[in-house]
Amino acid sequence: MTASRMLRLAAAGTVLLLAGCASSHILTGTPRAPIDPAQVSVYYGAPGVPYEEIALLETSSGAFTYGEQNKTDSVMRKLREEAASLGANGILFQGTADGYGGGGVSVGAGTGRFGGRSYTSGGVGVNISPRQKQGRGVAIWMANPPPERPPLPTPGN
Repeated sequence: MTASRMLRLAAAGTVLLLAGCASSHILTGTPRAPIDPAQVSVYYGAPGVPYEEIALLETSSGAFTYGEQNKTDSVMRKLREEAASLGANGILFQGTADGYGGGGVSVGAGTGRFGGRSYTSGGVGVNISPRQKQGRGVAIWMANPPPERPPLPTPGN
């Protein structure tokens, strides 16, 4: 295999890997200028003020995220980033679900002939990527977002 062909295959593999980690959206309203993801609030029900729907959001935790809390944190971060890129200052969170992934083992073998010589090869591939967590939400924009709720007191305070 030539070096340029190997480079093209490596580039294609990288593109596929990165595509598996991407967030997506479907516009249902008018996007605005992007904002800082830290300005995006997440709501688990209606925010109690009028809002405009901007887009339906979907994302995943990524192929190499381990631990349930890390997967959930990754999904929430990506939802905020996607909403912020559309100028949304809120997300109506719709939930998470376990996605594809998991482990597997593959075995392959092959033979060939080149220049009067025969070649035989074999290989084993192992996939240890964990199951991904999928997340969904609706990106919204509010002219007058409700004030942030203060954090809950910690025990003993």
